[in-house]
Order: sequence, then C-alpha cells, then structure tokens
Amino acid sequence: MRLLVSVRGPVEARAAVAGGADVIDAKDPDRGALGAVRADRLAAIRREVGAARPVSAALGDVRDDAMVAAAAAAAPGLAFVKLGFAGVTGEAQAQRLARAALRAVPAATRMVLVAYADWRRADSLAPARLVAVAAETGAAGLLLDTAWKDAPLFALESPDAVAAWVDAARAAGLFAALAGSLSGGDFATARAVGAELVGVRGAACIGGRRGRVSRARVAALQRLVRAAPALPLGALP
Repeated sequence: MRLLVSVRGPVEARAAVAGGADVIDAKDPDRGALGAVRADRLAAIRREVGAARPVSAALGDVRDDAMVAAAAAAAPGLAFVKLGFAGVTGEAQAQRLARAALRAVPAATRMVLVAYADWRRADSLAPARLVAVAAETGAAGLLLDTAWKDAPLFALESPDAVAAWVDAARAAGLFAALAGSLSGGDFATARAVGAELVGVRGAACIGGRRGRVSRARVAALQRLVRAAPALPLGALP
C-alpha cells in the first residue's frame, strides 16, 4: 500500500517529499474534495518534485465538455489525474465524459475516476455504478473518497462494503485507492480491504485540511502505512 499526500503548492510538495510520501497530489482544498490548483501552481509543484516522485492532480468534477477540456489541459506530464462526477447521475453521461477526458489527456497520463461514499449528497453515481463506468471507458483506476469532509470514509461505508467495492474494481482490471478524511488509525482497515493506495490531506497538515502539510506528519503517516497489519475483516469494527 502506498501513501498519497495532497498539496496546494511547491512548499507543501517539498515537505511531502521530505516526509516520504509515495505520490504527490496537487489539490486546492478551498475548492472542494477535488479542487484543481491553478495552472501556475501545478507547474511549480511539478518543478519542485521533479523526478523524485510521481505527481498526480485533482481536476475537479466534470459535468460538460467544456469542463473536460479545461481539466485535460492540465494533464500533460502527470502520472495520473483524478476526475469526479458530482452532479452526474447517469452512467451514459459519465461514460461519455470519461471517454472525452481520456481522449484529451496524453497517453502517458492515467485516468482515475472518483466515486463518493456520500454519493447521494453529492448528487453523483453510486460507487458500484462507477466501477462499471471505469471498466467501460478504459480508466486505470478508481478512488473512493468523500465529497464532504464532515465524516470519514469508514463512518459512511462499512469495511465489508468497501472491501466488496475494492474487489469489484480489481475484478474489472482497475487499481483501487481510498481517501476521505482518513487518519493513520484507518490504514490497517484500508490495507485489510485491499486498497493499493491511501490518500490524505488533513491528516498530513498542521491545522486541518486547510492548514499546511507537515514533513513530520507525513513521515509519521508513512511509518503507519508501512507498519499497518493486514487485519482480517472479521476483526474490524
């Protein structure tokens, strides 16, 4: 299991790399769960990280072709990009938007579609339905996140339900990642359900998700990722 840390600029990216994060993710927490950073900040993050780590980016929630084009313009040079579908409730529309995004991004940039555990509140597709969309459109992976940050992932979905979702993603040939106000105490659960990557923002920051990324906190989280036992599901709360 690998650790992704979301950063809003090059200073935070430097701290995340120094702390040992496996993936540096560009995201503006003031703009929502998948808030895209400005183009100049994304470029600065990429310069700061260089070849030291893969860089990903949140591109926001897409609902029309103009949003797809704007999102894809930020993709060159990134290892992968994350695309959400808040406001999209039909599989056909989600498939069309995902295919358009995949055509627009460079072949070397992988696409990760984002499902929300609080999908009803986000007016989005249920996570199980997004597995089918990702499989049909050629995405590389899926992320299960929360659109709202007032409850963590495992308060909204049981470990058994998340494990079933991860299994479905893997059966479809996709990698599965988890995020959503996760803390170090959730990492054993994330490993037990089969997640290949965990994403954090608030847990890596001093002052919460709108604070600043701390090298020491990232290092502590990375130690927990490496130490997290793969507990049997029956032992989980």
